[in-house]
Amino acid sequence: MSRLVIISNRLPITVNRSDGELHYHPSAGGLATGLNSLDESYHKIWIGWPGQDITNEWEREAIKNDLMKRGLVPVFLTEREIDLYYEGFSNKTIWPHFHYFTEYTTYNDEMWAAYQEVNFKFFQAVEEHLRDDDMVWVHDYQLMLLPAMIRDKFPQISIGFFLHIPFPSYEVFRILPWRKEILDGILGSDQVGFHTFGYMRHFLSAAYRITGYEHELGRLSIDDRLVNVDVFPMGIDYEKYANPDVDAQTDRSSGEIRKLHASRKIILSVDRLDYTKGIPHRIRAFGAFIRNNPEYIGKVNLIMIVVPSRSNVDQYQSLKTEVDVLVSQVNSEYSTFDWMPIHYYYRSVNFAALTTLYKEADIALITPLRDGMNLVAKEYVAAKEDTKRGVLILSEMAGAVYELNDGALTVNPQSSRDIQQALVEALQMPLEEQEQRLLQMQEKLRQYDVKHWAATFIKEQQKLQQKNKMHHTTHLSGEALDAVAESYEQADKRLLFVDYDGTLMDFDPDPQAVSPDDEVLNVLAKLAADPQNTVVINSGRDKTTLQKWLGHLPVHMAAEHGVWMKEDGKWALNPNVVDDWKPKVRELLENLVSRTPGSFIEEKDYSLAWHYRNIDRDLGSKRVREFRDMLSYLIQNQDLQVLEGNKVVEIKNAGVNKGKATQYFVGKRKWDFILGIGDDSTDEDIFRALPDWGVSVKVGKGRTAARYSLYGVAEVRNMFSRLAHSTQKA
Repeated sequence: MSRLVIISNRLPITVNRSDGELHYHPSAGGLATGLNSLDESYHKIWIGWPGQDITNEWEREAIKNDLMKRGLVPVFLTEREIDLYYEGFSNKTIWPHFHYFTEYTTYNDEMWAAYQEVNFKFFQAVEEHLRDDDMVWVHDYQLMLLPAMIRDKFPQISIGFFLHIPFPSYEVFRILPWRKEILDGILGSDQVGFHTFGYMRHFLSAAYRITGYEHELGRLSIDDRLVNVDVFPMGIDYEKYANPDVDAQTDRSSGEIRKLHASRKIILSVDRLDYTKGIPHRIRAFGAFIRNNPEYIGKVNLIMIVVPSRSNVDQYQSLKTEVDVLVSQVNSEYSTFDWMPIHYYYRSVNFAALTTLYKEADIALITPLRDGMNLVAKEYVAAKEDTKRGVLILSEMAGAVYELNDGALTVNPQSSRDIQQALVEALQMPLEEQEQRLLQMQEKLRQYDVKHWAATFIKEQQKLQQKNKMHHTTHLSGEALDAVAESYEQADKRLLFVDYDGTLMDFDPDPQAVSPDDEVLNVLAKLAADPQNTVVINSGRDKTTLQKWLGHLPVHMAAEHGVWMKEDGKWALNPNVVDDWKPKVRELLENLVSRTPGSFIEEKDYSLAWHYRNIDRDLGSKRVREFRDMLSYLIQNQDLQVLEGNKVVEIKNAGVNKGKATQYFVGKRKWDFILGIGDDSTDEDIFRALPDWGVSVKVGKGRTAARYSLYGVAEVRNMFSRLAHSTQKA
């Protein structure tokens, strides 16, 4: 049976000691709800920290045994690890940095070392329980190094990662000293999920600029894996808030809330104490609202629920003091003998009171300065299932705004004026409009609930797992190379298609600086000297260069992707090519070069190539898109093709490619052994043109149609030396 291995910093259960006994309390978070709702065809195990520093070995064993019965695996952390890894690097480095509060970010090597150590400790727990057919889902910013650790030990396993907080823009992320290590860690995953497209875009930009991985529609090719980066907005358990299973009638707090609402309008805000939530800005804006709209004195109350959080962190202690002072200032300035504007509660409230607040509140004021999603906004909307009365005021900086912007009043949380205007609009909004807005939002939240979020992520990961299996290549070494060499030795008529740049020779910024060295010439000479071999150099190079470098060897050639063909020592032009298009395209390329220092044009007989290896990656991508747009207009109704290689764009006749050249030679006679080898996208045409039984070899990283892969030029040379030597020895 397939298993889903879930890994998060915290288990969905907390262990406590009481009266000398161990007690287990389930967590009521959205993550646990969503993951527990997954298809029962998956047997789930969950790995994480149980929430306590357990040092006693007997207790540890007891907890392990108790939790294993529930499909839970504890990772025990020491006080030092909790301090440096969790309170330290996770919450003093990653949390503020990813939320754009770089002034609060601590850059500390000891914390970073602890973060690495604890991620490895989680890996050790995973390693102990993982099976080859498992599917892994890693959660959040505390475990960003873990996917790569798992990938190194289990290269074929399917790994998903979801980040529950924002991913910052490249300009912010790049400040982090450990930026590449974190990216490499996350990119050990097969699927990476974010709440919003903005976070996804920032991640792809950072991956491109820092690690060099380019994406196509959010998909990255890393080694022989396809990595899917996508948006999966997390929902809530809609029914839990729409139809809460509580007795609010007997709950004392709920009764007091209803009594208060009977005489006044309620504005509600619910937050964890955190500088990202914009609580001081909200209090100041509310105070300004009272000052500028005195007609609401005695008629509205702001109820603020602030849940204690990270009380041992300096910034949170300062924030608590600031909030206390601001609330006191507003209340002392505007209170009357029978009315206090702000009701402030620094504590959590029970579920009955919370859902009563949601149902009774006329306005939910949710204005974080930066928030990955903000599920409170969604919970408030769901709780209005029966009444259909209420207005959501939501920050533009909350991830939830992208789903709720058609029903919420959106504000810039830094703008007191925005918040004041939204409060006035909300208080004056007709009931019909409130109902219409709520219905729009509720329809989305009902459909895209937390169960849908979890199921969609896993479904997409399953589809990706199948694609990666289908496109998996075998590294051409060991037994695989032995089998190919044996087929080669036993064959009487062999056909070898060999690319040049990136295959026989490494790339160089100057295309003319990679003339063949003695090793390449010797290898090709040995292969071509065997009367059973037909060697074809199938390259994008111009025929003049190929003739100069390799013309003395008894090999056939296809130059400029098949524009020119050399057979039995004679060059012939493909009859399908023309060059009357070149002046216009060259003028376009010259304009591109003049605006892009470091790029240059390579002119061949019947094609033009623009090289941009030496320029900024993002500028290169922009110029390529720009070039495509201009070229599509310039060459419309002409039979031309644009080929994109390794930091080069080439324009040539459409009816000519390496695949056509391959087909020409394949069709000349019956062959016993055919091999095609190349490194970039243009060589995929070679692989596809080979018969099913042919040996296709991709050089370097990236997804491919080839059956086999080699890491680089050195392995290519070794392979050909092995083949040439095997026949000589025979």
